[in-house]
Amino acid sequence: MELLVLGRTMMALALGGAFLWIGVQHFVDPVWFEPIVPKVLGAPRFWVLASGVAEVAVGLALILPATRAYGGFACAVLLVVLYWANLYMWVENVPLDGKTYANVWHVVRMLIQLAAIAASLFIAGELRSTSNG
Repeated sequence: MELLVLGRTMMALALGGAFLWIGVQHFVDPVWFEPIVPKVLGAPRFWVLASGVAEVAVGLALILPATRAYGGFACAVLLVVLYWANLYMWVENVPLDGKTYANVWHVVRMLIQLAAIAASLFIAGELRSTSNG
């Protein structure tokens, strides 16, 4: 059981740190993220900054033990919502840093996103394990 707790903790810290870092990047260099905001949403700067706030919040929620399990659920939901931008980039062949990416890169990115969702739900599973006893 302790190994399971250690695994959740390590995963939460790694995922939380990654979300915190990428969320901050939305404020450091918002122009870099703007091309992948689906055009139908309009106002790309707003969506980049809003998603940056959400990513920082999720990152902190994953890092802090008191909110970690809820952060896992929030992270899974956020990853599903944010995949829209990745899918838009893939379908519309949107260049990032002046270059477009092959389908294989987009498939790998999707698989990483699915793995991150699974990791988030694993972290969120702490709620179930603590409520059972």
